[in-house]
Amino acid sequence: MPKRTINVASFKTYLSESYNELVHKVSWPTWKELQSSAIVVLVAALIVSFIIFLMDYIFGVQNMGDSNPWKGLLGFIYKFIA
Repeated sequence: MPKRTINVASFKTYLSESYNELVHKVSWPTWKELQSSAIVVLVAALIVSFIIFLMDYIFGVQNMGDSNPWKGLLGFIYKFIA
């Protein structure tokens, strides 16, 4: 396996070009765009967490044994059926 050597000059060039690209070529979002994107992410996270809560509420935790009082909505229904 060939041994790799680090060329300091090429590393400095890499850092310089990376900085130049980040400062001059990248289009950064405005503060308003950033806020609206953050709100979209927050709303999406809340919707997903609500869906997961509903799934947990409907199906319950069935693998916790009999000592677990929470069985979900289906466990509540099964208690009245059985």
